[in-house]
Amino acid sequence: MNTHTFPEKQGLYDPQFEHDACGVGFIVQMKGKQSHDIVEQGLTILLNLDHRGACGAETNTGDGAGILMQLPHKFLKKVAAAQNITLPAPGEYGVGMMYASPDTNARESGRRIFEKIAAEEGQQVLGWRDVPTDHSSLGNTAKMSEPFMQQVFIQRGSGLVDDLAFERKLYVIRKRAHTEIRVTQVDSYLYLSSLSGRTIVYKGMLMTMQVGEYYPELHDPDMESALALVHSRFSTNTFPSWERSHPY
Repeated sequence: MNTHTFPEKQGLYDPQFEHDACGVGFIVQMKGKQSHDIVEQGLTILLNLDHRGACGAETNTGDGAGILMQLPHKFLKKVAAAQNITLPAPGEYGVGMMYASPDTNARESGRRIFEKIAAEEGQQVLGWRDVPTDHSSLGNTAKMSEPFMQQVFIQRGSGLVDDLAFERKLYVIRKRAHTEIRVTQVDSYLYLSSLSGRTIVYKGMLMTMQVGEYYPELHDPDMESALALVHSRFSTNTFPSWERSHPY
């Protein structure tokens, strides 16, 4: 075979679809049964995508990596209860995975505005949770811009007739939060990796092997999903950042 050209079209392969990209992997349980194995297998896929990501001169600061999964209700119910938060049934609440300022005052100011926005949109914030992280394996560049990780729980308003209406409302809250908290510099770190009643994203300015280390709770047996979508970023002609990792 001529190694300077693409192979000829054969089977499911067609050279016209060849293109460069970051590393992306996906695994799903065909019958929709949630399990922790799917999450662990997703993280394994991510490890095997290390060659599709990148890092700079600092070998322990990556361009970004992350994992998207279904809301792990069993896990979230457990950790929320530890914060005296009672979660309703699946589909009746949403979870926001949120970057926030390391400064307590800025973070609390942002939370108050977020709660006000949610209330104005007819939704109720049930509470907040600080997400445990371990940055011991991160390089200095990643640590210098590292945000504080938190989750917000939002109860679905009674006036929303279906899941899609709730997702649209959460999208509005997400966009308003960005404008009214981050753009105004109340909390310049504010960024929502995800805000949904269906899925959640754990990501960061990480290398593929650091995702499971940075977020230890991903290895909790109650962290269950029927699907996992993982991404390893190669920033090419853009700068790496915590926000730009895992754009899905």
